[in-house]
Amino acid sequence: MLDAFDKLYTYITEFAFVRYALIVGVLIALCSSLLGVTLVLKRFSFIGDGLSHVAFGAMTIAAVLKLTNDMPLILCITIISAILLLRTGKNAKIKGDAAVAMISVSALAIGYLLMNIFSSSSNLSGDVCTTLFGSTSILTLTTTEVWLCIGLSAVVLAVFVLFYNKVFSVTFDEDFARATGVKASLYNLILAVVIAVIIVLAMNLVGSLLISALVIFPALSAMRVFKSFRSVTVCSGVLSVVCTLLGICISIVYGTPVGSTIVAVDMVAFGVFMVIGKFCGRVKA
Repeated sequence: MLDAFDKLYTYITEFAFVRYALIVGVLIALCSSLLGVTLVLKRFSFIGDGLSHVAFGAMTIAAVLKLTNDMPLILCITIISAILLLRTGKNAKIKGDAAVAMISVSALAIGYLLMNIFSSSSNLSGDVCTTLFGSTSILTLTTTEVWLCIGLSAVVLAVFVLFYNKVFSVTFDEDFARATGVKASLYNLILAVVIAVIIVLAMNLVGSLLISALVIFPALSAMRVFKSFRSVTVCSGVLSVVCTLLGICISIVYGTPVGSTIVAVDMVAFGVFMVIGKFCGRVKA
C-alpha cells in the first residue's frame, strides 16, 4: 500500500500529464454529475448515450479530414445533433426515445464505417477501442486541451448556477413552468447544448461508450440517500469528483484503463449508497 502511494506521489509531482488528467477529470466529473441529476429526473438519461455516439462519428470525420485539432468540429456537430434531437423528440411521429436510438445507432455505424474505409492505421481495432472506452487518452492531454476544458467547464458551471431556479422548475414540472412564464423550450435548448459540451469533454476521460455512466451513476447514488433536489445535486457532484479522482489514481498505479476504472468505482459507490439508503432511509434535507 505504501509503495502504491509513493508511486502515485512520484507520478503527480514529476509528470505534468498526470496533473492535467486530475484537473480535467475533476472538472468533467463535476459538470456531468450536476446535469446528470436533471437528466435522470426528466427521464432523459440516454440523451448522453446518443450524443456520445454522435461525438464518436464526428471524431472519425475529423480523423478522415486529418485535422490536427478535432475539438471544434466534434463540438459543433454534437451541439447541432443535441438541438436536432430535442426538436425531433417533440415530433409526434418520432418520440424522444426513438429519436435517441435512431441518432445513436446511425452515428456509431457511420463512424465505424468511415474508420474502416479511410483509416491508414495498422491497429484499427486498437484505435476504435481507445475511442470507445477511453483507454489512456486522458493521460495524453496537451496544455491547450486542458485550458479549453477549464474554459468550457467554467461556462457549464456558470450556466447551471445562474439558471438554477429555472432548471429546477423545468426539471420537475415543465407545464407549470410554462404557465408561470418560464421559457421552458429555451432552457431545454440550453440544457441540450450544455450536455453536448459535457459529452465532448468526457470522451477523453471515459470514452464514448462509458459517458452515460459518468452522468447517471452519481445522480442515482445520491438519490438513494437524499430526497431534495439541492441535496441530491451537491452529493452527486462531490461523489462524482471523489470517484473520478480515485479511479484515475487506481488506473495510474495499477495500469488499468482509466474510463473503465472510473465506472467501476462509480458502481461500487452506487452499491454502498444503496445499502445506506436501504438501512438508514433517505434524508429529506
